[in-house]
Amino acid sequence: MLAEHLQSLDFVEVCAHHDADGIAAAAILCTALSRCHIPFHLRVLPAITADQVPPDRPVLLCDFGSSFHDLADSAMVIDHHIPLFTGEFHVNPRLHGIDGDRELSTSGAAYFVAEKMGDNRDLAGLALLGVIGDRQEYSGPNREILNQGIGHGIISTRRGCTLPGRELFERLFLSTDPYLPSVTGNEDVCRELAASPEADLSAEEDPLFLSRLVLSVGDTASAEALLRIYGDAYALEREVVPDAPTLAALVDACGKSGHGGLAASLCLGDSSGIPEAWDHFKAFRERIIAGIRSVTSLGEGWYRLDDPVAASDIADILSHDCLSHDPIFVLVDDGGICRVSARAPPDNGINLGDIVKDAAAYAGGSGGGHNRRAGAMIPQQNVDVFRKAVMEAGFS
Repeated sequence: MLAEHLQSLDFVEVCAHHDADGIAAAAILCTALSRCHIPFHLRVLPAITADQVPPDRPVLLCDFGSSFHDLADSAMVIDHHIPLFTGEFHVNPRLHGIDGDRELSTSGAAYFVAEKMGDNRDLAGLALLGVIGDRQEYSGPNREILNQGIGHGIISTRRGCTLPGRELFERLFLSTDPYLPSVTGNEDVCRELAASPEADLSAEEDPLFLSRLVLSVGDTASAEALLRIYGDAYALEREVVPDAPTLAALVDACGKSGHGGLAASLCLGDSSGIPEAWDHFKAFRERIIAGIRSVTSLGEGWYRLDDPVAASDIADILSHDCLSHDPIFVLVDDGGICRVSARAPPDNGINLGDIVKDAAAYAGGSGGGHNRRAGAMIPQQNVDVFRKAVMEAGFS
């Protein structure tokens, strides 16, 4: 239904969340619109509110919008967050019994819409950016997209190191997804690991490389983090940066650091901005590393941070890559508003999105998200009220 509606329009304003999933989803739909000769205007935003979506012109929201119950019915939404929007043009895996946390991201949902707008099989690679950026699994519809891409020659696969970056030292030194304590940001350790033991052999070709890396990490990283160092590495044959984890990391870093236009241009096939994108990638990863080192523990899974830009990534690190079994809440003061990034460890079994939404509303703010990843904005003076509401939900 959404595909047909988009094809009937004379112009579409596209708004995308500023992470890899939102930007890739928007790029998929903008490419599909362009191939249908439908003009569009793309904006990449860190957040949006319902009152910022005008009811008098076609607006397509990518990776946000589902959580708005007061959004104009004319709005179009492609998202994978917990749905409250009841408009007609709403594509969300959760509305069809699909796990939006693990099995289909916004970019994957956008790919299925684009498929119904024409022959857009060559965009399958971009759908992987949401899987990687949101730490999803290659199961369900995600596996279907991957298999389609491989079958059509759009995606190829190999076994190898999955850390994003150019040369090995950079991939190790700037590794924040996963974060490797004792390795990430440690120049001496990274140079030693990246050094080849034999003149005619690269460090990665050394059969002992992974053992050396794991021993360097020691017992300070989670099993999940270690398992994400090596595995199936996907190459995107039609994209300007072929390595899928690297393209996802570049797009994510540019988008979150305020260069959404550059991030989108990479997904739209413009290679001219790649050198600048690498600069933003390096600066953003260094910002995350500085943040994880400066974050202050408030006890029982609660943390305070000074950098709102890095908060989401640091919450991911604390929850998934470090040895934590408790839900994580990272608080950032931002001009009278406290921004909260909340995460639940894998297989924790709680619905974090609902808990955060209810606690934020009780504290005079707003929030929501996924079962395992959620966020909120609350008045600074009501932080204790929010925390108490969360604790009363059954965990600290």
